[in-house]
Amino acid sequence: MKIVFMGTPEFSVPVLAALALHHEVLAVYCQPPRPAGRGKADRKSPVQLQAEAFGLPVRHPARLRDPAEIAAFAATDADVAVVVAYGLILPQAILDAPRQGCLNVHASLLPRWRGAAPIHRAILAGDSETGVCIMQMDAGLDTGPVLMREALSIGREETTADLHDRLSSLGARLILQALDTLPTLAPAPQPRTGVTYAAKIDKSEARIDWTRPAFEVDRQIRGLSPFPGAWCEVAGERMKLLRSRLAPGAGVPGQVLGGMTIACGTGAVEVLLAQREGKRAATPAEVLRGFALPGILG
Repeated sequence: MKIVFMGTPEFSVPVLAALALHHEVLAVYCQPPRPAGRGKADRKSPVQLQAEAFGLPVRHPARLRDPAEIAAFAATDADVAVVVAYGLILPQAILDAPRQGCLNVHASLLPRWRGAAPIHRAILAGDSETGVCIMQMDAGLDTGPVLMREALSIGREETTADLHDRLSSLGARLILQALDTLPTLAPAPQPRTGVTYAAKIDKSEARIDWTRPAFEVDRQIRGLSPFPGAWCEVAGERMKLLRSRLAPGAGVPGQVLGGMTIACGTGAVEVLLAQREGKRAATPAEVLRGFALPGILG
């Protein structure tokens, strides 16, 4: 099929790679390069870098409602557009341009977790499963009918980074199946019940409150790993906690019970991976080598 691909972050890259191997990708749309790093030099998105490596034409308009951009999109004469975490709302003229419409690869079991951060929110909420939906896009926010879906379970110690990679691979496989069988797929309207919204993660959510129950702190650590990274104050510095699991024990909230097992409002969590300021992520044994934790973490 002749495809226009629209995506920006790392999550989208495996889907682009799969499409480029099996179909004709006419153009790749992504967000423009953004200032990043200490020097604030413009940095290309993961999708742009992958598209350029494949020799595919890249477009990164700041907005899609400009008549010239709509005309350029329509001129690709695509069979279908595949959209994966692109980052811009598609106007109706864009949705209508490909012969078979626009398909979205969404990392949740719709209608649960519509919106920007479905992977983070699934872990933060303690969901036992999530998955990928291939959705026929309409003008709403992830409201279109679902063509295909596949669920997978969320591991007890799984982080957002872990789940991100598994869902990205699943999305790549599922979109190929959907394109191969597109004429036979029956769009299923999303149910009106069970709708939740995955709001974008805010850095204000990252500070750990040790008075919360251990299961909530554990979800926070895993759900915000690797970015923005749940953190607490340790000996005057901010330490990110990147992996954890529930652990036996009790004490004053924030109390170090041994190693890097920390008491919460109820129960305790064992930190499995942490990152001190200016250092790489490390195991508890590595962190504690030459660095003593105080009795209570802030």
